[in-house]
Amino acid sequence: MKTLLRIVSVAVSLALAYVTGSVVQTWLVGRGDDARAVDAIVVMGAAQYDGRPSRQLQSRLDHVVTLWEAGWAPLVLTTGGSRPGDRFTEAEASATYLIGAGVPEDAIDRRSLGATTRESLVAVREVLRERGGNRVLIVTDPFHALRSRTIARQLGLEAWTSSTPSSLVHGWQDVRFHLREGVGVAIGRIIGFDRLERLTG
Repeated sequence: MKTLLRIVSVAVSLALAYVTGSVVQTWLVGRGDDARAVDAIVVMGAAQYDGRPSRQLQSRLDHVVTLWEAGWAPLVLTTGGSRPGDRFTEAEASATYLIGAGVPEDAIDRRSLGATTRESLVAVREVLRERGGNRVLIVTDPFHALRSRTIARQLGLEAWTSSTPSSLVHGWQDVRFHLREGVGVAIGRIIGFDRLERLTG
């Protein structure tokens, strides 16, 4: 009995250490900036309202404009589909905003597919295959950076992240989101992110 309890105790300790490590990595990656020359800047979608980006999405797009102006990539990929009843997709709303901010329309590719992070990145991979590229710089909120990068790399992309410095997520909400994402990354690495997204909707 003591041996069994010892084994269970060790297993629980290892599991907690593994999850804690993923949470810490989520925090660190989200606060890093790996901006570099790539084939495309990818902005992960977020809510839009009748073609107008939400404040969360706008903060990501403003950062994309900064990266574009710095000359890190010749192409911007906007991602994200639509919800029932929407007239516009997240990708379309993002593209319209970027054009208004000075990014040339012919430098933007709208990937209006994907209801999840993985689905959006699968679409990104297909675009880059068509164009002969493979290197991406992903723009999203800090708490979402590690999961996005991990999925992109599992899909075969050379991926780095540059999180928006003007994220609207602060305080306890920021802590909660990092905890949730860290646990999600820990589980996704074991069972696969495709399965995790099916389980969590």
